[in-house]
Amino acid sequence: MSDPLNPVVARSNSGAREMQIRFDGKTVVVSGAGHGFGRCIAETFAGLGARVFGCDLVAAELAETAKAGVDRVEQATGGAVDVLVNNAGGVAGQEMRPIEQVPDSDWDQIFAVNIGAAFTLSRAAAAGMKRARAGRIVNISSGAGLAASLTGIQAYCSAKHAVVGLTRQLALELGPFGITVNSVAPGFMRSNPASEKQWEGYGEDGQKALIERIAMRRLGTAQDIANAVVFFASDLAGFVNGQVLAVDGGK
Repeated sequence: MSDPLNPVVARSNSGAREMQIRFDGKTVVVSGAGHGFGRCIAETFAGLGARVFGCDLVAAELAETAKAGVDRVEQATGGAVDVLVNNAGGVAGQEMRPIEQVPDSDWDQIFAVNIGAAFTLSRAAAAGMKRARAGRIVNISSGAGLAASLTGIQAYCSAKHAVVGLTRQLALELGPFGITVNSVAPGFMRSNPASEKQWEGYGEDGQKALIERIAMRRLGTAQDIANAVVFFASDLAGFVNGQVLAVDGGK
């Protein structure tokens, strides 16, 4: 098995050509990089030669924070962001409650963290990518963006569906500028404190049942998600646009 932090090499049958997936000289911005998927994605790109800028966003004054962050990156590198990974998201510490018990503020908070962050960072990076006539945006959605959520949290499921919608719409809008927009949709993975709490809540029987619903009979890892992001960001996916890749072991 190859080391995910080393170049991925593909050779033709003749051995005359080889291709390496590298990001030397490329600027990569990863939101929600403090832990879980985001940290692994940032570390993977760094291992492949990229200049990586990680950030964590809060809901308050999100638009101003996103624009300022991208401006600083462009000033530091002297060019546009090459790859934007909108990974920030989550359930904001919330748990499932009947819909009649969910206040507007909790609904709004989850939307701000998930779809709001993806929208504002994409908006902030788009101008520079358009000038460069190139760019990659990869949105981390979820299996909850393709079906009902295992969390049972209405806002989370709805926000992740919105991330998928934003992906498809921006792919159409930005494609003429050489910018691709795609999404990685992880299945359930034990990648952060919230997912660990969810896993523990299933109990032994629930955990076993969840794994048995996965064709590969195991949970995925943060590296599985990072690998999918690297594919979308690479030249291999140069004509892949507006797509959602479920990384869930098969169901």
